[in-house]
This record gives sequence, C-alpha cells and structure tokens, in this order.
Amino acid sequence: MSLPVAPGTTLALLQRTPLLDPVDQRILVCHALGITRTGLITQADRALSGDEASRVSALLQRRLDGEPVAYIVGQREFYGLDFKVGPGVLIPRPETELLVELALERLPPRARVLDMGTGSGAIAVSIAHARPDAQVTALDVSPAALAIAGHNAERNGVSVRCLHSDWFAAVAGETFDLIVANPPYIAAGDRHLSEGDLRFEPPDALTDHGDGLSALRTIVAGAPGHLVPDGWLLMEHGYDQSAAVQALLSGRRYAAVQSWHDLAGIARVTGGRAGPP
Repeated sequence: MSLPVAPGTTLALLQRTPLLDPVDQRILVCHALGITRTGLITQADRALSGDEASRVSALLQRRLDGEPVAYIVGQREFYGLDFKVGPGVLIPRPETELLVELALERLPPRARVLDMGTGSGAIAVSIAHARPDAQVTALDVSPAALAIAGHNAERNGVSVRCLHSDWFAAVAGETFDLIVANPPYIAAGDRHLSEGDLRFEPPDALTDHGDGLSALRTIVAGAPGHLVPDGWLLMEHGYDQSAAVQALLSGRRYAAVQSWHDLAGIARVTGGRAGPP
C-alpha cells in the first residue's frame, strides 16, 4: 500500500485525513518530524518537504503493517516515567501499574525488592524511583532485556541491580521483603498471540508454551525460600487465571491470599504473604 502523504501536504491537512488511529498518527508524525504535540498545532500551515513526507509515510506504513507504535518510536511511558523499548522486551502496559502500586503499598523502609523477569525494567525502575531507599534487584534470562533494563535505570536516575538469571538461580541464599513478577502467562495456542501488537513482541516473554501457569508455578514454589517471614509475593496474570493462581498460593500455605482488579475490572494481580520459615 502506498500512503498518500505527498510533498506539500500541510500538517493541518494531514491531521484532517487520519490514515490510522488519530493518537497513533499524531505520535508518529511528531516523531518523524522531531516536533512536539504543541508544535503540531502551532505549525499547522507547515508544508512537508519531500524528505519529510517520505519519513512520515514510512512510519505510518510500519504502523499500518501492524508494528507497535512503541517499537517504532523506541519508547513508552509507564508510571510517569519514560522507558526505552524494543523488539527484545515486552511493551509496558497501563494495567501493570497496578502491580507497582500494590508493591509500593507493602514496602517497609529500606526494603529489599526482587523483580523476576524484568524485561524493560519498567516495574523495578518504577519502584526504585518511587522509593529511593529500597534495594531493587531485577532478574531476566535474556541478556538483551537486561541491557535495556539497565539503560532504563540509568535513564531514570535510579539504582537497580540487574542480574542474568534463570528464575531464582542468581539470588541463591538471598532473601527479600517483597517479590514481584509479570511472567509469561499466555497459554500456547491462544489466538491473542497472533493478533495486534503481540505478533511483534518476544514470544518467550508472552507465553510459557504450555498451559500459561508453568512460570507462575515456578515462582510460587521458589519464592518462600527467598522471602522474609510475612514478605509479599505479587504476580500479574491473565484475565481468567486468578482462581488458579490463588489455588497455587494456598497450596503452598501463603497467607492473606487475594486478587486485585485493574481499572477495567479484571482480576489482574494475585498475591500472598510468606509464612514463617
């Protein structure tokens, strides 16, 4: 498909003829031209040069082909902070902010926090930014993801210890006041994996290639050995998995097992407190 963004097209005309979602189009036009949203308004009569029209067309075409806006522009806002993202990590999503909020409500002073499967570092960096007194450790099995997480920690001016680890392997013998995780929880064969932005995101960060619960089982089983008494384990999961995750926690004798709903009313996070050793 050839996009009808021709040299001489004004920004006003481009905005009146949306070729895709208006918000996506605005973000991509601003990125292509290096201007702000305010500039898009104040420069409404600006006519695109040939080079500018080509850059705008290229970005809009990538989005029409399905590529996520966050990957095209290379960043995404999460919990009021800017994060670098790319094809090696999941795109941070607003519903995951619930996990950060619940963690912050449960952190004691100078808490030790473990973020498992950190990806872009969105959860770990957000917690470290809100609570500079906390000691935050972020684990991931992907070196590429850890590099991005480390960059995002530096970008947002926080200290996060990033460790290459297959689940708890790199923190043997260590304990934490709170463990958070947003692991791969989509079941193999789920149709959502072949739809929308998920088509472009790393499969191993989305699905466990099984029933969607294997990573959650591993975390639930291993966390008691790394939590202080009464320390919290909080996990994000799928829209229909809260009962199964509660059962996993109860089966391991966690206390205060419960689920919390996101802004869409979906049970999005489930957790519990570790019992005495």
